[in-house]
Amino acid sequence: DQVQQEMSVLFADIRDFTTMAETMTPHSIFQLINAYLSRMEPAIIDNQGFIDKYMGDGIMALFSGNADDALKAGISMLQRLTEYNQQREHSGYMPIRIGIGINTGSLMLGTVGGEHRMDSTVISDGVNLASRLENLTKEYGVSLLITHQTLARLHYPTEYSIRFIEQVKVKGKSKAVAVFEVFDGDEPEIRQGKLSTLKIFEGGLWLYYKRAFGEALQMFETVLSMNPHDTVAQIYLQRCQSQKTRIISLPSSKFS
Repeated sequence: DQVQQEMSVLFADIRDFTTMAETMTPHSIFQLINAYLSRMEPAIIDNQGFIDKYMGDGIMALFSGNADDALKAGISMLQRLTEYNQQREHSGYMPIRIGIGINTGSLMLGTVGGEHRMDSTVISDGVNLASRLENLTKEYGVSLLITHQTLARLHYPTEYSIRFIEQVKVKGKSKAVAVFEVFDGDEPEIRQGKLSTLKIFEGGLWLYYKRAFGEALQMFETVLSMNPHDTVAQIYLQRCQSQKTRIISLPSSKFS
């Protein structure tokens, strides 16, 4: 049997887990994964979600209610992780970092398999997109990304700290997808830094997409002078520098 339904999909994964596992015994690896998952599960359940599957250190969760449930779960996961990391550091262990991607759309739920094994699964481009977002958190150096589909379905968008990141081309899709960062789950110092520079950051983005790269560069320099750890501002600063260099190096005939 199959059923089509609008849902939000959440993917979460531990950063650099393979590298971390190389220095651990199998017993320690399972201890870490179970300790981590046992702290993440309540964040999902408490926000009306259910865990579709565990994939090693990864989690795929589904939310059939409004998109706020999925977003609140993601924020709660990051807050619980901060508490867990404090315990780990107190015990002499390195903190762990995760990335979370959330997308909302129409999904097909059904059963797949053969004679000897059947399993329920979810099939949709939206699932692949949520997974892609989780991977993008590594590229941008952020913890939580959502699509414009999720943003549009939030009942209370003003309750969250959100900023536009970029339009991203996704494999198999003709249209780019707007990607947004939600930074409510960041550590307080990082969150405050992003809040205090939000207007300047947005001004820099506007100038960048107007191709005013010199002015945009100055805006991102200002952001980084106030919040040096803003990895997205660092990326846009580098892009502005590259674009300025490219324009300078173009043959004069290009402008004639």
